[in-house]
Amino acid sequence: MIPTDLTSFLDLIRQHGDAAYTFLFAYAASHSLLFGLFAGYAAFAGALKVSTLIVVFWIGSFLGDVVRFYLGRRYGPRLFRSWPRLAKLVNIAARLTDKHAVLMVLFHRYPHGIRGVAAFAYGLSNLTWPTFLVLNFIAAGLWSVAMVAVGYAFGSVSEKLMNDASSGFGVVTLIIFLGLSWILSKKLENVVEDSAQPDAGKK
Repeated sequence: MIPTDLTSFLDLIRQHGDAAYTFLFAYAASHSLLFGLFAGYAAFAGALKVSTLIVVFWIGSFLGDVVRFYLGRRYGPRLFRSWPRLAKLVNIAARLTDKHAVLMVLFHRYPHGIRGVAAFAYGLSNLTWPTFLVLNFIAAGLWSVAMVAVGYAFGSVSEKLMNDASSGFGVVTLIIFLGLSWILSKKLENVVEDSAQPDAGKK
């Protein structure tokens, strides 16, 4: 049956935990902000285990960027010849990596747009495999803990605002929270693009 309210959806996750972790592993590879935050919320509700969730996110996020780094290093700019928008984001990430490699690897998972393509740019940069792997492992762990912690904290706060998680107010509150998170990630993307813009004329 298709769940029609939040409580039913959380019950469905509880009943199919292995499938839920597999699904979240795949989305962690793309650094999906909204799914990460919702998973943290589901962990607060008892539908998922916090420790398992962090490990799944950590490994999925780490491996996703390793694959993208390899593809960027192996195939280069020709990967994005047919996708101008993606090529633009990769070029922005590459310019920022040349100046701030450590900061880029540690924080690229948060801005919308950049997070899915940054590792390709790292493959085009001067980053060595060992340096990238160490930084990426640390960054994936920080991202995993942050997503689960923020989603879990939202669950704790929202519980004080509502008595029944299946209420319409609970669903609306969750949607607003995820929407605001998405908007913030878009704002971060604009900041990243603006910070790389002054270098455009020097290339």
